Amino acid sequence: MIKSDIINGVVNRTGITRTKAEIAVETVFGAMKKALERGDRIELRGFGVFTVKPRKTGIGRNPRTGAQVTIPPGKAVRFKPGKELQSLQ
Repeated sequence: MIKSDIINGVVNRTGITRTKAEIAVETVFGAMKKALERGDRIELRGFGVFTVKPRKTGIGRNPRTGAQVTIPPGKAVRFKPGKELQSLQ
């Protein structure tokens, strides 16, 4: 599924114009992105939780040369599915 599929689903379900559905979907995703940038936790009941976790410094290898490369610390977005999403079959 891609973003346009979500937009089409909003249009089909609500009957609003495609332009308004695009704005709505972009607004939701933008708000989620800003919250994660601030380090906030996003909890969507019945779906799951998005969190930002720090990532440690590591050592990797360049696949072409085999030389060691240090990987700087950073942040990674983690998703933990909710109970309803975990029970899908």
